[in-house]
Amino acid sequence: MGKILVLYHSQQYGHVEKMAQALAEGAREAGVEVITFNTNTDRYNIEDFRQFDAVAIGSPDYFSYIAGTLKTFLDDWFLAKSEDPTGLIDKPIALFMSYDEAGRARLPFEMLFSRLGKQVGSIVECDGEPDKVACSACWALGRKLAESIH
Repeated sequence: MGKILVLYHSQQYGHVEKMAQALAEGAREAGVEVITFNTNTDRYNIEDFRQFDAVAIGSPDYFSYIAGTLKTFLDDWFLAKSEDPTGLIDKPIALFMSYDEAGRARLPFEMLFSRLGKQVGSIVECDGEPDKVACSACWALGRKLAESIH
């Protein structure tokens, strides 16, 4: 059985968390183990990242950029990769984000996380609270990510 990490930043309204849960549900239904982690609650231990076969990453659009806690994850990842890249690179990745009106963080989001591996599917975006369409798209992306490791 494969193992997927759903790493995301969500606070205040919980929009990104709703998307993360939908994605995790889709991946679980495809037969993989899924661990979710909200970087708003704690700093992610980069050494734990090595055990996962794939990762989904979600962020709100903060001033046309990703959440700072996810930037911290990337900084930690870069330093660890420099010492020993084993288990840190070439993972299938899936991306999802929520924004209010603009949604300009898409390009930096995709560019930054492309260093982890190959993107599976298209980024799922929603303006504000995720509706049934956005949650269904996240669910489908979770299945697609799970299928990429089978």
